Amino acid sequence: MAWLTLTITASASQAEMLSEALLVLGALSVDIHDADADTQNEHAMFGEPGEPAPHLWSHNRVTALFVEDTPIDAIMQEAAHAIGLEQPPTYATATLEDNDWVRLTQSQFNPIRISQRLWIVPTWHTPSNPCAINITLDPGLAFGTGSHPTTRLCLRWLDLNLRGGESVLDYGCGSGILAIAALKLGAARATGVDVDAQAVQASRDNATANQVDAQFHQPNAALKQQADIVVANILTNPLKVLAPLLAGSTRQGGQIVLSGVLSEQAEDVMNVYGQWFDFRPPVMEEGWTCLSGVKR
Repeated sequence: MAWLTLTITASASQAEMLSEALLVLGALSVDIHDADADTQNEHAMFGEPGEPAPHLWSHNRVTALFVEDTPIDAIMQEAAHAIGLEQPPTYATATLEDNDWVRLTQSQFNPIRISQRLWIVPTWHTPSNPCAINITLDPGLAFGTGSHPTTRLCLRWLDLNLRGGESVLDYGCGSGILAIAALKLGAARATGVDVDAQAVQASRDNATANQVDAQFHQPNAALKQQADIVVANILTNPLKVLAPLLAGSTRQGGQIVLSGVLSEQAEDVMNVYGQWFDFRPPVMEEGWTCLSGVKR
């Protein structure tokens, strides 16, 4: 079976309305991208909890998926009429052939080398170095596969700084990758916290797959004692809101590791946490920052 992909160039004012109209008219899925992506005009946008949702780009590419025999010209006429346009915007179609989508998805995720001794390995791959510390992890619903710079920054920090026997709190644990890595790197105890019940379950499943005894909970069940190391790879606004909680969860002389912070946001976050922590110089990768400090 094959499908049809419909690609439309749309302004910010048209993109969302077109998306909704196409879904009503039978589209199986619709997404919106920056039409200027991978050019000098590309504009990155990051949504933060507590802030208004970001507007769409000036130039948008709306892509919709339909079954193969869909009358696209008629669909576009109806969609244009539905949003008050006399003529449809510019669009193009292409045929998407059937594929082994599981195998194709797996081909996009290879083992990731985090450091000299630490690797992230999907279950369908054989570890490149069986003697390394290999974390078994498949892409899933929860954030944290090792592919994002913020995850890599936190993992490298753990690899460089864990000495063995520490207690670790991973707040906003996502897939559980940081808590799992901490235990594999020698921590005595690791607890993960996430507001998302699916993330908590994914973390538990990943811990089982890696044969480590990490504990994962939603926030109302977890923060019972201070930790030697608190790691939070979230976003700037939640980190600022959570500052008293995370500081209180770190023992005196313990360490905090914060990421999910854009480079230009680093000073702001350090200023908020500076009343409790002495920070080291930030470590940056691809526009993202990892901040670490010691609690006074």
